[in-house]
Parts: sequence; C-alpha cells; structure tokens
Amino acid sequence: MSSTAQRSAGPPADPPEAGRPRKKPLLQAPRIFIPALVIILGAVVIAYVWPETVSTTLDSFMLDVVAALGPWFVVTVAGFIIFSLWMGLSRFGDIKLGKDEDEPEFSLLSWFAMLFAAGMGIGLVFWGAAEPLEYFTNPKPGVPEGASAAVRAEAAISQTFLHWGFHAWAIYAVVGLAVAYAIHRKGRPVSIRWALEPLLGDRVKGWIGDVIDVVAVVGTLFGVATSLGLGVQQISAGLNYLNLIPEGQIADDGTISNTVLIVLITAITFIALFSVLTGIDKGIKILSNTNLGMAGVFLIALLLLGPTLFLLRDLVQGIGSYLQSIVELTFNTSAYTGEEGLSWQRFWTVFYWGWWISWAPFVGVFIARISKGRTVRQFIGGVLLVPTIITFVWFTVMGAGAIRRAWEDNNGGLWDPEIAATVGGQPERVLFSYLDGLPGATLLAVVAVLLVAIFFVTSSDSGSLVVDMLSSGGDINPPRWSRAMWALLEGAVAITLLLADGLTALRNAAILTSIPVSVVMVLMCVSIYKALSAEHLVLVQAERRQRREELQRRLSTHVEEQVDVTFDEKFDEKFDEAYAEVAAENGDGPDAGAAAGTRRGRSSRFGRFRRER
Repeated sequence: MSSTAQRSAGPPADPPEAGRPRKKPLLQAPRIFIPALVIILGAVVIAYVWPETVSTTLDSFMLDVVAALGPWFVVTVAGFIIFSLWMGLSRFGDIKLGKDEDEPEFSLLSWFAMLFAAGMGIGLVFWGAAEPLEYFTNPKPGVPEGASAAVRAEAAISQTFLHWGFHAWAIYAVVGLAVAYAIHRKGRPVSIRWALEPLLGDRVKGWIGDVIDVVAVVGTLFGVATSLGLGVQQISAGLNYLNLIPEGQIADDGTISNTVLIVLITAITFIALFSVLTGIDKGIKILSNTNLGMAGVFLIALLLLGPTLFLLRDLVQGIGSYLQSIVELTFNTSAYTGEEGLSWQRFWTVFYWGWWISWAPFVGVFIARISKGRTVRQFIGGVLLVPTIITFVWFTVMGAGAIRRAWEDNNGGLWDPEIAATVGGQPERVLFSYLDGLPGATLLAVVAVLLVAIFFVTSSDSGSLVVDMLSSGGDINPPRWSRAMWALLEGAVAITLLLADGLTALRNAAILTSIPVSVVMVLMCVSIYKALSAEHLVLVQAERRQRREELQRRLSTHVEEQVDVTFDEKFDEKFDEAYAEVAAENGDGPDAGAAAGTRRGRSSRFGRFRRER
C-alpha cells in the first residue's frame, strides 16, 4: 500500500486515543492501597477500643523482641555506614542517578532543605537541648559513678552525636540510593520493591513486592501520625510559655488539655494538606526553604546570645571526642552493665536505630524522588555529610548550652523534678526553659514555636506524598484526592489515638516495622551493589573498546605515514639511478640533469598526492 493510501485510511482503529494521555484509574495499585488502608484503620480501631491491652501487649513485645534483636540492629546500622561510604568513595561514585544528560532537578540549597526537613527537622528542635541534658544529668550506665561534670558532659555530647549523626543518615542513604537508582536510572516507578529488582528479578512484581510496599505505607503513616501527636506537646509548651493558652486548658501539673492538642493537630494537618496538594515544586520546596532559613537564623541567634566561645570550643572538642570513640560507641551493647544497662540500651540506642529504620522507607523514597541528576558520590556526600555537620552544630549550641546551665546543680531550672524525675520525662519543657535565660526570650520562643510548627508541616506533607506515591504504584504525580485522603488520615489517626492515650502504642507499632524493614535494607545493599557492578562493568568494557579503537586508528595512521615517506624516498632514489643509467647509455647531453630534476619534481608531487589521499 502506498503512503498516500495509508494516510487516506486514517489512524488505526484499535487505539483511537493513542495521542491523548490515558485516564488514570481510581485505584492505580489496589493490591497496595486496600490492604494498607485496612491495616491502618483496623489498628486504630483496636487501639481506640482496647487502649490499655494494646499498649501493654506492644510494650511487652517491643521490650522482648527488640531487646533480643539489639545486636542485630547494632551490627546492621554499622554496616550501613560502611556500605554508604564505600558507595560514595568507590568506582561507582561517578554513576549518575538518572540519564547521563540529566541535570539536578532542584538547586543544592533547596535539595538540602527538603531532605533535612523530611529527615529529622522536628526531632532536632524537640530533643536539641533535652537529650544531651538527659545524658548529663542521668548518665548512661558504664559512665563511672561520681564522674566529674566535664566527663559526663563529654560523654553526653558524644552519645547524642552517635544517635543523630552519621548512623541515622546512613540508614536513609541506603534506601534513598537504591530507590533513586531504580526510578531515575532504570525508569522504574517510585516504589520500594523496584530497589530489589536486580536481586529478585520479576518476583518484585508479585506478592513479595506488594508486602514490601504495604509495610512501607503502614510504617510511614504510623510514624508521621506519632510525630504529629507527640510533637504538638512541644508546640503547646511553647504557647503555654507565651501565655497564649487559657488557664482552664492547663492542669495543675502543667499538662495541656486534649482540646488544645486536637486544635493544633487539625491546624497543622490542614496546612500540610494545602502544601501536599500544591506539590514538591511549590508547597513543599517553599516551606522547606523557609524553614531552613528560619532554623539558621535561630541557631545563629542562640550561638551569639549564649556562651559563644564556650560553645565553639565544645563543638571542636565534641567532634573530636565523637570521632575518637565512634567505633566503641557504635558496637556498644551494654553487655557488662547488667539489667540497668540493657534497659538504657533498649530505651535509647536500640530505640533510635529502630525509629530511624522505620522512617527509612518514607525519608529514603522522598530524598530519592528529589535527587534526580545527582551522581552517587554527590548523593552520598549530600545525604551523609552535610546534615550530620548541621546536626553536630545544632546539638552543641542547644545541648551544650543547656548542660552549662545545669552544670552546678544538674537542673539549672530547665525542668521540674517534682513532675518528672529525669529530663526524659519532660523533654518538651527544656527548650523554652533554656530560652528563658537568654536575652529576647519571648521573641526566641515565638520563632521556636513557628519552627516546630513548620517542621511538623514539612514532615506531614512529605510523608503524605510518599505514602500516596507508594499506594499508587509508584506514580510520581498521584491523584489529588488520594493525597488529600492520606494527609487527613494522618491527622485523624493522631487525634483518635491521642484521645485514647494510644500514641505510645502507635509509636511502638511503628518501631516494630523496623524489624522486616531492616532485612529489606540489607537486601537493598546487595541489590544496589549488584546493579552498580553490572553497570560499571559495561562502562569499563565500553571504555576499553573505545581506547582499543583509538589505539588502532592512531597506529594505522602512523604506519600509513611511515610507508608514504619511505616509499617517496626510495622511489626518488631509484628513479634517479635508473634515469642516469639510461641517459648514459643513450649519450644524453647536459640537459639530462635538468630533465631528471623535472622528473624528481613530478615524483615528489606524486608522493604528496598519495599522502593527501
């Protein structure tokens, strides 16, 4: 059939809408969306109806199982640090997370702001002063009894750096790298399962992949909802410090009523809803940039208004102490400190490792989504080093400042020992009590409340987006209705369990998801190594082939040039000899030399013609 006949026949009858985008189904991944939603709603109903039973069961289960798996968490987290550094420093570092011609989607500053806000922004504000103070006033078992304040302070800062530094971000980096390579380099959907494709092959398309994504969705939503519920306590503490909460909403022991907490959760949820509906390029990026700038100003203000020189000296000394003891701290399992040490390990270090791992699918997917166009080395450097350095500065300025305040009496007016025996029982109060001793305390408290609120919003909106992408089968632009549903569900879950006093149980449930997630992360390490090794082998073979072809081309050109030069020289010499002999035999006259010169000229021109060709 001629081309004219083909045009006159019109388009094929099979897909009449081939040129138009296909309409998305209502549920793009029902095998993930429906089970995850049923598990979440079922867990919330059970926790609301039987809060004490659920709380007791989960507490016992967490203590027994997580404690038994403490060494597993310690070893795997140490392995994640080694693996991350290896990926960044090895021959794989130049591989781009995207096509070779792709450029980074976001500027460096916006990229840092978004990954930092999603990773642990709110935790830094909540625990910035409280955690180092807790370790100073209530030392970890193993710190010598009667140790001087200097020894306790140094141990407190090093332990805090351990929980919030390289280890936490290495956990995020493992998931982020594996997912980013799958979605940007290989063109897979935004989903945890595809990070395991090099290892499991087509099996990730079946029930194994569904289970992985469902666990990621449930763990992410529980984690974000828990943060909403527990974090509004600090916002309410700040509002109470500013005298913005009516007296009727405050109990005799200083506890804020549930009504105030519900209003705060609702407000944060609706702001997060607006942000997630506007997308990453607008709402989430703008809020993250704003928050990073505000956090920077707040941090500098505390540094300048506090004991500046002491804080700078402590930063240098704290980093040195941490690096000197990092191996010992990393592999410490409190084996020789009895039940007291094991209890401390469960409550702090193992809790943190479980918490970071349970958040890894959420944070890892989010930073993978925003890291298109970065190389592996840039990704590891940005995710592992920059946030860690900022974290060290933050905890030094706030934590070391609080320790100095409590240096003499182990309190410094930072918390009320009549309400809680230790700082860990009243962490939300420490920040504002510390600010109260600085110039401009009221203004600083206002900034701190805004900072906490925006960090909550950025955690909620990025969490909602990740949950929606996973439950939509990896669609990077999931439907707006499902974005709204997940954002509202996070707030509803937090409010429901706040009323039932079930937030601690929900937190424990989220941490328990870290057990299967940690296994998946180990498989991710094997999978991404296998994928990067295969690609690097292809690149090496291509480079070798290119170098071999270039060498052959140069050798061929060199040999050809040498042959031409040798041929010209020998030809001219033999031609002159032969012509002279013929001329002598024929008795040619003196013009023979000129004729020979003419012929030599012709011979040279012939040689140049051959070389030009």
